[in-house]
Amino acid sequence: MDLQMAEQRVQELHQLLNQYNYEYHVLDKPSVPDAEYDQLIHELIQLEEAFPGLKTLDSPSQRVGGSILDMFEKVQHEIPMLSLGNAFNEQDLRDFDRRIRQAVGDRFTYVCELKIDGLAVSLRYENGLFMQGATRGDGTIGEDITSNLKTIRSIPLRLKDEVTMEVRGEAFMPKKSFESLNQAKVEKGEEPFANPRNAAAGSLRQLDPKMAASRNLDIYLYSIANIGELNIHSHSQGLTYLDELGFKTNKERKTCPTIEEVIEYVDGWVEKRPSLPYEIDGIVIKVDSLDQQKELGTTAKSPRWAIAYKFPAEEVVTTLKHIELSVGRTGVVTPTAILEPVQVAGTTVQRASLHNEDLIREKDIRIGDQVVIKKAGDIIPEVVNVLADRRTGDEMEFSMPTHCPECESELVRLEEEVALRCMNPKCPAQIREGLIHFVSRNAMNIDGLGEKVISQLFAEKLIQDVADLYKLTYDLLIQLERMGEKSANNLLQAIEVSKDNSLEKLLFGLGIRHVGAKAAKTLSQTFGTMSELAKASREELTAINEIGDKMADSIVTFFDMEEVQELLEELVSAGVNMEYKGPKPVSVEDSDSFFAGKTVVLTGKLEQMSRNEAKDQIEQLGGKVAGSVSKKTDLVVAGADAGSKLAKAEELGIEVWSEEKLLEELSK
Repeated sequence: MDLQMAEQRVQELHQLLNQYNYEYHVLDKPSVPDAEYDQLIHELIQLEEAFPGLKTLDSPSQRVGGSILDMFEKVQHEIPMLSLGNAFNEQDLRDFDRRIRQAVGDRFTYVCELKIDGLAVSLRYENGLFMQGATRGDGTIGEDITSNLKTIRSIPLRLKDEVTMEVRGEAFMPKKSFESLNQAKVEKGEEPFANPRNAAAGSLRQLDPKMAASRNLDIYLYSIANIGELNIHSHSQGLTYLDELGFKTNKERKTCPTIEEVIEYVDGWVEKRPSLPYEIDGIVIKVDSLDQQKELGTTAKSPRWAIAYKFPAEEVVTTLKHIELSVGRTGVVTPTAILEPVQVAGTTVQRASLHNEDLIREKDIRIGDQVVIKKAGDIIPEVVNVLADRRTGDEMEFSMPTHCPECESELVRLEEEVALRCMNPKCPAQIREGLIHFVSRNAMNIDGLGEKVISQLFAEKLIQDVADLYKLTYDLLIQLERMGEKSANNLLQAIEVSKDNSLEKLLFGLGIRHVGAKAAKTLSQTFGTMSELAKASREELTAINEIGDKMADSIVTFFDMEEVQELLEELVSAGVNMEYKGPKPVSVEDSDSFFAGKTVVLTGKLEQMSRNEAKDQIEQLGGKVAGSVSKKTDLVVAGADAGSKLAKAEELGIEVWSEEKLLEELSK
């Protein structure tokens, strides 16, 4: 390909990729599969490598992250990024309304917008081209984070009009991205981020843009900093113009003629807030008219024409009475704060995770301290900080033990981990937690064998490993407290039924480090039997697409252990199935089914088949069944009483089938 042909193709790729990116990340209506987009971006990168002169600032290839930076340059904001005054209750909102009326009279309207809990940024465009992005900083001077902002795919690198302007918005981390990031950090033994706001800020201040690109951030634009010669006379008109230019704005905004409607809007989002796929911490209320905004003016810190209503803080103060240690099935020793019971977000909280020793040291947490508690994401209780000024001198510093609290084995800290681990495979706590995992729903799914019964059996020394479960008898079970004749027989029946489970259930239940339910199924489909998997080499394992070096090493080490070999022999003797019974995976290329290559979500109650049966059949035909609805979902099957997933599908314009339609397609 010569330069002229390459230049023409690069222009075509720019146009296609920008359009596909806009449809996917701004409109939430993708028109092509991810694989096609990836193929086109790969072609563009190859052309730019072959013809370096064709790489431009607005190239879609710039979103993958550039070279590592030495530091962030300072940026002077031509127009200061002011903070907003706060309202904490209805009276504060009415006082704000009264001040507005005193200044401009009664003829005005408000615009209400969700206050995204993220990082305020400023974007500067010249002749439609994205030139610079910066943090708010102190409002006057921020930091140049252009390279990191380019990795946010909802930020256009070139506008639909060649305008020169500066716009402001809130960069944030969606809840799903936040959960995935924290899960990965926990698995590495690292301290998770406290909230999505901190995660977003930390991501945008990475010196390596590739790291920022991996964090899947998003943005909503909320204002034009310099209206200039633009024919725009209201804030709401400005937001519409941002939409027309290709920016992403939040469509949940509402124009309210009266303060009563503002309060109604606020109250509604207090209730609906948990349903959003991102965090908000309040509502921003602005006077809509730009002329009236100018008339109202600003103070040194904030505009008089806007206010931020802050949601009631779900943070409370209580006393940390004790720190309890627990040993998980992988040997990690986790400290937990035992608290004076307190109400947080509608529930009584008595315990909060402290994660690891480093966090206790960093926050200087002591037994007897008055501490601030909140629910991370309104779900998981955590200690935010200590009220050191309330100390009496009776508080006690806490030190993690050097030996396991359960078996007295010496604790170790593995390389690149902050967690302390007990490495004794015969540690009672690890065995007990491993047994609880073995009988859980995603593993062997033994009905009636919950955590309490397992703990009871273990305490009575009736079980020491998973093979002992298959040696239980009626006479042994009936001796247990609160174990009646019917319960004992039902439990024995459930244990017997579990012997016929397919291999992946057993494999996941054995709790091999790094092997989750999905990997267990992949391994079972690939090797077919436990004996074949046990013989697999590291090279054979890493040749499988989903199996990495760390998992392969863990699998080989597991099956090399003499105790494991003995355990498997006992399970075989007990009649536990060691073969994969499910369907072999069907590749998209080999399947002519409607489901091949499609992502399907099942929601609501299915009447004629279970969800697992539907999942197995769809996967057998080359489809993928996901647990949540997103813009990557191709189809949602809605049974009776379908709830939020159905609503999300309808919102995104995703095709929805009934169970009857699903059965009809499966029977073809």
